[in-house]
Amino acid sequence: MNQKNSLGLNECFLDMDNPFDLFKIWMEKAKKSEVNHPNATSLATSDKDNNPSVRMVLLKSVTKDGFIFYTNLNSKKSLDIKENPKASMCFYWKSLLRQVRINGSINMVEDVEADKYFNTRDYDSRINAWASEQSKILKKREDLLNKIQEYKKKFSKPDSLPRPINWSGWCLIPTSIEFWLNRENRNHERLRYDKNNGGWKKILLNP
Repeated sequence: MNQKNSLGLNECFLDMDNPFDLFKIWMEKAKKSEVNHPNATSLATSDKDNNPSVRMVLLKSVTKDGFIFYTNLNSKKSLDIKENPKASMCFYWKSLLRQVRINGSINMVEDVEADKYFNTRDYDSRINAWASEQSKILKKREDLLNKIQEYKKKFSKPDSLPRPINWSGWCLIPTSIEFWLNRENRNHERLRYDKNNGGWKKILLNP
């Protein structure tokens, strides 16, 4: 018989007042069971006219404030965020049959934080950040490859390769975080944390 927490949910939901703590535990579990990119998440944004757009990004860090990913600031996702700074993330770990949904507002990370992460990337990834005009039309693949070689000549020494001004990170600051566990007969278990006067309120949801 499955062990339960105080809310009657599976013990994997634990009994935590802060959803960030539970998320980190679930993520560590996913890192041990997912074959590829346990930190992959779908990111949904919309522009000023409320036209939705969704794509996969990689979560790079979790702070006390939110969930951080990095991208070109002229990409479609960044342009959406600049027009409408609200977004949603959804993690799904097939190996665990678990899902986490996060809704909230988005702020750009500080330059010092972006610089710090950029410098951890390998040389070729940093070069590509300079060469790629993300989401813009590319007439020929060769054009991009040529630009990569040009930037490699310009920044031949890895230590001399700075972060492009049009590349940085975004932090999704949650107003709600929902944890979902697959159960038989679609009797799934759902627990949502809602931001409430600086703290978090736990709410059970129907499947």
